[in-house]
Amino acid sequence: MIYLTKVIHQDLETAAKSVNYWSGVTTLMPLLGGFLADAYLGRFFTVFISSLIYIIGLALLTMSRLVPGLRPCDSGPCANTREIHAVVFFLSIYLISIGTGGHKPSLESFGADQFDDDHDGERKKKMSFFNWWNFGLCSGLLLGVTLIVYIQDRFGWGAADMTLMITMSISLVIFIIGRPYYRYRKPSGSFVTPMLQVLVAAVAKRKVPNPNSATELYETPMEPQTKRCLCHTDKLRFLDKAAIITDNGIPEEKISPWRLATVTQVEETKLILNMIPIWITCVPFAVCSSQITTFFIKQASVMDRRINNNFMIPPATIFGLSAIGMIVTVIVYDKILVPIVRRARNDERGIRILERIGLGMIFSIIAMVSAALVERKRLNVVDNDPNMSSLSMSVFWLAPQFVIVGVADGFTYVGLQEYFYDQVPDSMRSLGIALYLSVIGAANFVSSLLIATISSVTGKAGNSWFGKDLNSSRLDNFYWFLAVIAVLNLSVYVMLARQYKYKSVEKRADVVVADCYDHDKFHPEAAV
Repeated sequence: MIYLTKVIHQDLETAAKSVNYWSGVTTLMPLLGGFLADAYLGRFFTVFISSLIYIIGLALLTMSRLVPGLRPCDSGPCANTREIHAVVFFLSIYLISIGTGGHKPSLESFGADQFDDDHDGERKKKMSFFNWWNFGLCSGLLLGVTLIVYIQDRFGWGAADMTLMITMSISLVIFIIGRPYYRYRKPSGSFVTPMLQVLVAAVAKRKVPNPNSATELYETPMEPQTKRCLCHTDKLRFLDKAAIITDNGIPEEKISPWRLATVTQVEETKLILNMIPIWITCVPFAVCSSQITTFFIKQASVMDRRINNNFMIPPATIFGLSAIGMIVTVIVYDKILVPIVRRARNDERGIRILERIGLGMIFSIIAMVSAALVERKRLNVVDNDPNMSSLSMSVFWLAPQFVIVGVADGFTYVGLQEYFYDQVPDSMRSLGIALYLSVIGAANFVSSLLIATISSVTGKAGNSWFGKDLNSSRLDNFYWFLAVIAVLNLSVYVMLARQYKYKSVEKRADVVVADCYDHDKFHPEAAV
């Protein structure tokens, strides 16, 4: 945001849209990367290839600052940035987007694959994996907005970019060193065809009545010790028709898969369809959270950032408060909150995944209210002293909204990672992480759409909420608008979460097929 406005000289609205578009692409690309990792390439190889693309992007970003013909201008601040620099800059960051598309979903799901779902001890450890994954992620983020920003301020953008490139290269070497010790899952092929087969078979047999017992549905034995049984559920019973045997006298294995699907295939399709409403209701939360990388940072840049006469905090460093909020939340959640609730409920998980996500949504509403109140106060300061603008107001007025967003992310984003990893079919777990990231990507595009729409509507009314700069804008109204949307969305989410049925699984090698239909044998959250 700072680079686009200070170096490339974009106005506030254009810069915010540019950030949202890039963030959107960066968080939607994992849908492609996750699909390729699960279906064809494997997670380890996908991480390796995408890391190389990532490093190439960082190298090009470094060159855009250090190579004379690619720099913004020959020397000093640039009144007009060279067009070639802007082209190379955007090319490099979108190469990073492509690298992220394979790296993020594959690496996280590959890490979670190191735990065995059928081993009690490892299953409990995996419940903490996503907490500590995000602890590491936020620790890296904290270094990014402190150490890297310090290098950028002290030595220049090129030095900061080079540091990131070297760091990423070292991390890839460390990842490769661990290759002999990892657990691997073989790619299982495209999941799209089996889902389409279920839908086609269900439609073809739409007039066939559902059987009285789920044991009458078609299922095939699975290889011992390799797959887990996915148990029948009563939701979306129309899809059960795909597993009804209607071609009597013909051996089931000879019936076209477009006419007959297994119970496991049907339930995998149900899992994906059941996720769609949850995915949609998480987008407004991510829209609120996305403001932290655009308008929150821009607010920090126009406020008093002095610690003393000799040191001024870089605008991006204030983002570290959000990382700290998330780190503290993850530690408290994993080490204090979950053990207490686990004992109180006598439940292995303690706090259910969707409950955790909902808690974060509540904090996001509080964050938007706090942001609106602080921005209103900042505008009052500007009105009272136009010469000083808001430079007389400490940047730490923004601390509450940054910290609360970090707390919200510690509940909702970590919960979403676990939700989309656990609740998808086992063969789609990289894509599951990609679905979590796609929530953020969609939110960035929705945020850009909201900014453009509100700017147009309020501009026609005479005073746009998004002016040439912050002092001529009304971000406080925008924050209030997001808070109202978040409240309405939370009410819908709670209704959906109360009705949601978690995935129920059992290892196929340990049970006969009929056992999968005995619902009394399973807890609602047997997936974990």
